[in-house]
Amino acid sequence: MVGNFVSICELNAAAWHQPALEIATNGRTWETDGKSTHLSGESIMALGVLNNISALEAENSLNSTNSSLQTVLQQLSSGSKINSGSDDAAGLSLVNGLQANSTALTQSATNASEGVGLLQVADGALSQVTSLLNRAVTLATEVSNGTLTTQQDAAANQEYSSILSEINNIGSTTTFNSNTVFGGTAATTGVNIYTGDSTSTGSSIDNLTFAALSSTTVGDSGGTVVQSSKGSFIDLSLAATSVLTKAATASDTVGGKLTFTITNATTGDVSTVTTTATTVSGLINEINSDGIAGVTASLSTAGAVGDTAGTTTALADTGILISNTNNSVGITNTALVDSTTGQAAATAFTSTAATETISYQSGGTKESTTNLAATSLSTAASAQTALTSINAAIGNVAAQRGYLGAQVNTLNAISAVATTQEANITSAQNSVQATDYAQASTNLSKYEILSQTGISALAQANSLQQEVTKLLQ
Repeated sequence: MVGNFVSICELNAAAWHQPALEIATNGRTWETDGKSTHLSGESIMALGVLNNISALEAENSLNSTNSSLQTVLQQLSSGSKINSGSDDAAGLSLVNGLQANSTALTQSATNASEGVGLLQVADGALSQVTSLLNRAVTLATEVSNGTLTTQQDAAANQEYSSILSEINNIGSTTTFNSNTVFGGTAATTGVNIYTGDSTSTGSSIDNLTFAALSSTTVGDSGGTVVQSSKGSFIDLSLAATSVLTKAATASDTVGGKLTFTITNATTGDVSTVTTTATTVSGLINEINSDGIAGVTASLSTAGAVGDTAGTTTALADTGILISNTNNSVGITNTALVDSTTGQAAATAFTSTAATETISYQSGGTKESTTNLAATSLSTAASAQTALTSINAAIGNVAAQRGYLGAQVNTLNAISAVATTQEANITSAQNSVQATDYAQASTNLSKYEILSQTGISALAQANSLQQEVTKLLQ
């Protein structure tokens, strides 16, 4: 041996006298078993044609590269880096949820815009009523003077009657999307404008109320706008086998009573308020006029408060929603029953997490409309009496238009929030789903090169076994 160099012959010669020998040379260990010598830790592969292991490994690597290449090409062509659950299962679930939120918010903005349109139609009609009432003021003031002849009084009264008839006409013919604005459900239960992000916690309802409009009920004032998120729904509609049999209305008679138990949070003193009203509307008005802190009542539907268990037509299943945001107030139902429908409320009186709702609550005894049907301008005295009523009607119409204007502003704000939220959610969705073209282009180049080298390696592995034929020549 010279230095660290050991010839193979020397190794084999040494191994002839020593069956198993390990010699370290140049930092590498050589092993010999007396028949062959090889590096320690390296397997000896025989030259054969039965299985081409190198080709199999090259093929597997090439298949993996091609799969990655196809994924990158799909990302580049679709613009989305998540095209199936295998790409990113958690990301796909998040993207689908954000898409549902975004879609619901887009439609919610449209819903709010439609609500604004409805309010503007109603306000436009009431503006004409105001113009008619101003003309009525002129006529009543003229007749009150007492300088007109009987024929002139009659002519003025005839024009006044035409004004009242036109008010009746406006109330019955004003429509939005073929639905009467100042009649039907719009005047009894209101019109629900639903907005939300497709989740129960992110949804809200603006219940728009349009008081009936005619010469007997001109304008509306005295009520308040309240917000409620929880309470108890008293189902007063009769249902059998999940089918609505008879819906409750505001004019239905009721029997029994409701008792509100109020506990003073400081002293612990307990007081009670018990209802005495005998109609649905009377019961609602009584509750609202009692002035119990945090407690309001309104005519609503089972569907509006999220109660769909009682009937398959929940949006037509009417009853009383008692919103109670005061933890110091307890509500007890004592044999309350809708005598008109025959539905006892005892089994349906349950607390419910109602959808966030903005609604107009009647002012009870303070609620005011004006009856002009009984007035006339036939004499100076009757004209003076009518003048007082006409002025009251103008005030009530102004109050009603004020409510409508406030709801326009509310819905515009809701629409703006929904639009902003939709834009932010879309941005979040885009960050999760959109293809990063800089990264994808880099990956494309990498996998194209790997594909080419993989094909070359597979060709080399396939040609390697052909060397065996040279040994047989």
